[in-house]
Amino acid sequence: MPPPLKTRERIIQASLELFNAQGERSVSTNHIAAHLGISPGNLYYHFRNKQAIIAELFAQYEAHVDGFLRRPQGRALTMEDKTFYLEALLAAMWHYRFLHRDLEHLLDSDVQLAERYRLFAQRCLQGAQGIYQGFVEAGILLMSPAQIEALALNSWIIMTSWVRFLSTAGGHVSDLSEEMLRRGIYQVLALEDGFVKPSARPVVEELQRKLFVPLVQMF
Repeated sequence: MPPPLKTRERIIQASLELFNAQGERSVSTNHIAAHLGISPGNLYYHFRNKQAIIAELFAQYEAHVDGFLRRPQGRALTMEDKTFYLEALLAAMWHYRFLHRDLEHLLDSDVQLAERYRLFAQRCLQGAQGIYQGFVEAGILLMSPAQIEALALNSWIIMTSWVRFLSTAGGHVSDLSEEMLRRGIYQVLALEDGFVKPSARPVVEELQRKLFVPLVQMF
């Protein structure tokens, strides 16, 4: 049986759950404390304000994405890697969906977080370009350097705006589902369609079928 979580870890876990379910702007530190059955003073002992909790959650998200958004060392990329990257991105988007939904507000509210996010975005774009280059070298995609750069940027725009799109076009944050986010991953894969080499197309099309969610199921 695992040991019980420490208070600081419980605050982080509860905050993530509440932010995801209700939206960050709807949740105060008093709400978090009440949810945990602790006093506000106990919460402030561990985190001086809500921004500090958000910064900790972003640090977790940042480390998680940095951990997988990179090319493997010493081997060529495969179609299994493409599935891995897409599924890992889906899991990260779902687990930290409040960050994607409330991103502009969060960055406007915290100058330090905004700078950290800017550097994080640069790393992600560099990592994505490296991965796309790996798929070119593996004979899965056929692209020029300029097309790689454009595809990485377009993919980033979709990934970082998809939750907000769903929240504004599809309903309340509490209505979001993992299936709805899966369609966003499909949109990223669809961007590559014109660059897929014929030999890789059957596997790519199978992956597209796996990720596709009809819009009628989302709205």
